[in-house]
Amino acid sequence: MKIKLYCRRALMTLLFICALYTTISSISNITLADMKVWAERVQQETNHPSENSLKKSNLEQKTMNEQTYRPKTLEEAIDFDQYETATVLATGYTAGIESTGKTSEHPQYGITFSGVKVKRDLYSTIAADPDIFPIGTILFIPNYGYGVVADIGSAIKGNSIDLYYDTVDDVYSQWGKQELDVYIVEYGDGTLTEEALKALNEAEALQVFRQQYIEQ
Repeated sequence: MKIKLYCRRALMTLLFICALYTTISSISNITLADMKVWAERVQQETNHPSENSLKKSNLEQKTMNEQTYRPKTLEEAIDFDQYETATVLATGYTAGIESTGKTSEHPQYGITFSGVKVKRDLYSTIAADPDIFPIGTILFIPNYGYGVVADIGSAIKGNSIDLYYDTVDDVYSQWGKQELDVYIVEYGDGTLTEEALKALNEAEALQVFRQQYIEQ
């Protein structure tokens, strides 16, 4: 009796499977032969990945690596070793009376020798001896950023430079006085305009780093 019951259940299950396959086949137009070919391809791809699959895998890995490593500072993003270096004594200054002798009411307050306004930005205005670094010279100063020579000063002679900061507190807390090697990115021609300085600061490729200097 039990054997007949088991046989009946097996027959019903087989009939159900056949009916299910017939339904799926009629809807999707997929046959057993198609399923066999698909299964063989899956097995083959598992054991021997195709060239396209390998390329896709390598591309995905490369993308993941690029997303994982992104330079956080200009020093990491740019190879400054390609530039000439110079050892300088760098101090900090402001536009205020303590550095320039001018008050905020003075008509030339905050105006550099080149005619541009002092600025702490991706490319900041700095002062230097024009016989060493002509106006318009671009330096990269480690731990400060890019500096564009826009100003001169009676106390700035030889390999001395003055780095602009917005406040006296910034000068003392962020810089003070340091002797270090700077990178000479480009020598100036003796001139600098607001338009040229603006173009440097708005260079699209470096905008990701700009806030690091504006918000210091």
